[in-house]
Amino acid sequence: MAKQKFYVVWMGHAPGIYTAWPVAKQQIDGYKGAKYKSFPTRAQAEVAFRKGAASYLQQATGVPSQETAHPRPRKSSVPTTDTIIGRSISVDAACSGNPGRMEYQGVTTSGKRQIFHRAFPLGTNNIGEFLALVHALAFLRKQEQPELPIYTDSKIALGWIKRGKCKTTLVRNAKTEELYATIEKAEAWLRENVVTNPIYKWRTEVWGEIPADFGRK
Repeated sequence: MAKQKFYVVWMGHAPGIYTAWPVAKQQIDGYKGAKYKSFPTRAQAEVAFRKGAASYLQQATGVPSQETAHPRPRKSSVPTTDTIIGRSISVDAACSGNPGRMEYQGVTTSGKRQIFHRAFPLGTNNIGEFLALVHALAFLRKQEQPELPIYTDSKIALGWIKRGKCKTTLVRNAKTEELYATIEKAEAWLRENVVTNPIYKWRTEVWGEIPADFGRK
């Protein structure tokens, strides 16, 4: 029986740690300059992911190893899938005014069963999208589902997750203090945890509204 391997994808459609090669391969296919490598234990993989590719992919000669790059051209800067992965989570946010009363939720992509929901008296749609993604990541970590995909229809939230920072300009005051405390907890979670779940952009123009949509458009 083959030993379990852990695949670190530093640069790919959805950087993270994967336990199945076919899933890891999806993250590097079509991504120019993909960087990835396998490790025998999760602990080694998590250390490698935090340290970055440069510490592991340079050989003594200074020539990059064969695992440093994937030769095919990158199709898109935003990770997505050709078809909908039913066994996944979809997240979305809604705001009555922007800023205004904000809420977000996560649902099962297949069946639209609500998994979590939160609301704040004042916020923005982008903040809600960001918090929804972190909530989904933390939820799946607790459920020990490190590879279950997550869908979002927000490019901005995807970028904030990659940076580990909610780049909002919303004024911090008494009305937004609870929201800012939640944002800080979300950013701390991203600093302290390795993101292993692939996050994909929902293709609204092809599939219609994301299953987590609040239906207010």
